[in-house]
Amino acid sequence: MKTVEFVSYLRNLGVKLWIDKNKLGYRSPKGVMTPELKQKMVERKTEILEFLREVQITQESVASSIQPISREQAIPLSFAQKRLWFLEKMGLVGNAYNVPLTMHLVGKLDYVVLQKSLNQIIARHETLRTTFSEINGAPVQIIQPSFELELPLKDLSELTPSEQTTKLQQLLQQENEQTFNLEVDPPIRAHLYQLGTTEHILQITLHHIVTDGWSMTVLPKELSVIYTAILQDKPSPLPDLPIQYADFAVWQNNYLQGETLENQLSYWKQKLQDLPQLQLPTDHPRPAVQTFNGTGIPINIPAALTPKVKQLTQKQGTSLFITLLAAFKVLLSRYSGQQSIAVGSAIANRNRSEIEGLIGFFVNSLVMYTDLEGDPSFTEVLNRVKQTTLEAYSHQDIPFDKLVEELQPERSLSQNPLFQVMFVVQQEETFKPSFSLPNLEVGWYEGAGVEMSVRMDLELHLWPVGEEIKGFCFYNRDLFEAETISRMLSHYENLLSAALETPEQPISQLPLMREAELDQVLQEWTNSKTDYPKDKCIHQLFEKVVEKNPEAVALRFEHQQLTYSQLNQKANQLAHHLLNLGITPETQIGIYVDPTVEEIV
Repeated sequence: MKTVEFVSYLRNLGVKLWIDKNKLGYRSPKGVMTPELKQKMVERKTEILEFLREVQITQESVASSIQPISREQAIPLSFAQKRLWFLEKMGLVGNAYNVPLTMHLVGKLDYVVLQKSLNQIIARHETLRTTFSEINGAPVQIIQPSFELELPLKDLSELTPSEQTTKLQQLLQQENEQTFNLEVDPPIRAHLYQLGTTEHILQITLHHIVTDGWSMTVLPKELSVIYTAILQDKPSPLPDLPIQYADFAVWQNNYLQGETLENQLSYWKQKLQDLPQLQLPTDHPRPAVQTFNGTGIPINIPAALTPKVKQLTQKQGTSLFITLLAAFKVLLSRYSGQQSIAVGSAIANRNRSEIEGLIGFFVNSLVMYTDLEGDPSFTEVLNRVKQTTLEAYSHQDIPFDKLVEELQPERSLSQNPLFQVMFVVQQEETFKPSFSLPNLEVGWYEGAGVEMSVRMDLELHLWPVGEEIKGFCFYNRDLFEAETISRMLSHYENLLSAALETPEQPISQLPLMREAELDQVLQEWTNSKTDYPKDKCIHQLFEKVVEKNPEAVALRFEHQQLTYSQLNQKANQLAHHLLNLGITPETQIGIYVDPTVEEIV
């Protein structure tokens, strides 16, 4: 493994490295620094130090180009922003890129101080007062002066608890469904709902074009600091931000060109050449234009399995992310029947100290492509996924949206380019940041009933919690039924368990089903003896099913699928063709076709 790959691997495990008086310093999350990993660091200490010195020199030389720029010039969008702007202009996404932050506040809340705190954050971060426009056909950022954000207060305290819950869900849903006009509206809104004298719900909604997961941890932490300072009649202790997102956008556009761009692109062009689309079987036909109607199902990998995951991870010298991703890729391969599996994975992309404290759209998506050809063992899959992951980390500078622009894959309004499934392993702090407010108990509101948007067909998010691994699977409900996703998650757990027990076994031999489900499939579901009406022909019985479930999937073969309505239409076309040839009832007809969709027709 190259030094750059090893350092990237450590950083993506959450290990921070630095030089302290010519010695190597590090800090890592609990449980990450295993004895084996520490030994590898010791063995490679000299080369790591040399690499860090080179990076330091490089960053110092590059840093001059990421200084604050004049606000008098036209400020371009970052590559990630350009894609969202294009989708918004096309009118294709609705509220899919609204990012809500909903807090449950119990105690003595000072409304005026809360409003002042939010406005200080808006004054501090230019992104929160940026609108977007076009000059000569090119999108630009327009940074607006500071403004006073409205904080409407809705009093629900007179309602009964059940009425309160219902009304609150309606209000949260209405706010979530409200779209932003990016050319006019500030990309942030806030609402406060009063449930009682000492109980409130604060809902802050941002547009994804100015935020990401990391930013949604920056915002509540700054809110905590500023709210506390104002309440104590003190100035904010937060240091001034060295740069703003606009400075980053200009730097990125200038940096990613020429030799730097070509070095990054050459890897991805070779890696993703002729990348096939993942063909997961769906419960419903894919709409012609992508929809974002989502929901989710929780997943809990039991405590009994977690130590085995960590044990195999340490033995193979991988990471929790790589082990869990490898099992997920095997699952997708088994479901799709494909061997070339591409999955998207998000990285924070905050590898410069200047941007760590900014609210902005920095997150990048990496395409994790692995070839599972040859029915390898799970151990071999781990090695392949590890290699892919390290390579991807080493070429993470190119934004996903720039990659799509350069590779120009076959585009469709019905799905995301390059990958349709996301896999993420993160720390709980990422989506439930811990923070506090004086005189208040602060928590995250997780009320059921509020519909969510998804931008992929399927997203599996996992995070370690103590001795367990918990997670949530988000999916597009226009493609999948809840029962299908629940079964898929059960199969993932079963496959992972089997892989941990017998990692040298070929992946085709790893069982997806538990014995009870296997018995059901082999015995109950195959015992299909049924009394049918004796006065009806099979095509008449089939048409009854078509009437009841015209859009349900009736037939799947390789990358094709037909609904009952489509299958019935094709069968009728063939019947009329035979009638035109003079075929009459009771005439015997020979069939000579390969096992395809046409054979069933």
